[in-house]
Amino acid sequence: MKLIVVGAEGDIGRAACEELQDRHDIIKVGRNSGDVRADISGRESIEAMYREVGEVDAVVSAAGTVHFGPLDEFTEDQFMLGLTNKVMGQINLVLVGLNYVTSGGSFTLTSGVLDRDPIRSGSGAATANGALGGFVVGAAIEMPRGLRINVVSPGLLEVSENRYGKFFPGHERVSSERVGLAYAKSVEGALTGQVLIVE
Repeated sequence: MKLIVVGAEGDIGRAACEELQDRHDIIKVGRNSGDVRADISGRESIEAMYREVGEVDAVVSAAGTVHFGPLDEFTEDQFMLGLTNKVMGQINLVLVGLNYVTSGGSFTLTSGVLDRDPIRSGSGAATANGALGGFVVGAAIEMPRGLRINVVSPGLLEVSENRYGKFFPGHERVSSERVGLAYAKSVEGALTGQVLIVE
């Protein structure tokens, strides 16, 4: 299959690519790196990406930005960062991608652990993650042409420990290999409308 992986150079994107690259033709997409450049915060950039790449069999998104900070200091704009970037960015990958993904193909989005196992200063991420799960469940029953859609929701990856571990006290770390398998299940399997939890 011909796959787009958006956010391919991040820890999660690398886990997905590592699992899928031996069996599929992967086009790596990133804001500042990859085979194709795109910024999912802008629909025009997403449209340009699809025009450049053309028809694909699957889209994997491991991209999206959220703000972290104490709830009593959060502003509306800071909440909107996650909703505009992580949520609508990935939703727009689907909405625009409906015209580019082959019949029977799939979309795999990425959320995260914080809507089910929260941490301090993580309400923005929890909100975005919950919204993505809701979108996938709702969109699955309306996908045309046999298209499938799922979202992978991983805990903190072991490879991310040095950067983020101190913010996740008591959370079990997950291996890149297990995260990669969740993307394989979504891309190569038959599930749709599922939140694939890795913890």
